[in-house]
Amino acid sequence: MIGIDLANARRLVLNVVLGQAIVTLLALLLSWLIADPRAALSALLGGGISTLASLVMGVLILGSSSADPQRAVRAFYLGEAAKIAVVVVLFVVVLKTVRVNALAMLGAYIATFVVFWVALANALPAAAGRSPANVQSGQPGR
Repeated sequence: MIGIDLANARRLVLNVVLGQAIVTLLALLLSWLIADPRAALSALLGGGISTLASLVMGVLILGSSSADPQRAVRAFYLGEAAKIAVVVVLFVVVLKTVRVNALAMLGAYIATFVVFWVALANALPAAAGRSPANVQSGQPGR
């Protein structure tokens, strides 16, 4: 079984959100250099949607810091549902109110989505090919 303590979970959420914010700013700059200010704004909106959704998910999950496994699972599902709702609502609002460059917006969104999954994969010992016992002892896995 893989466990993660609250301090590490908070650090993971902060690192994911910070990483997504950095990627969003890089997408903004790249879009501005390659295209125009509208593409830069579109990249900011696309990356911002993903970053905000991850922050909402993290806050909801960490807000239920209970030792009860059922409560933790419920908090995770609530956080994931809220993340999806934030993404859908914000995309609808942006697409209805702003004339965006779709490629820049979706490109930044996808880039920040990749940051989320890479950070998650790196946080789980099994995903990196290490067993929990080896992670605790500092020994590399096989």
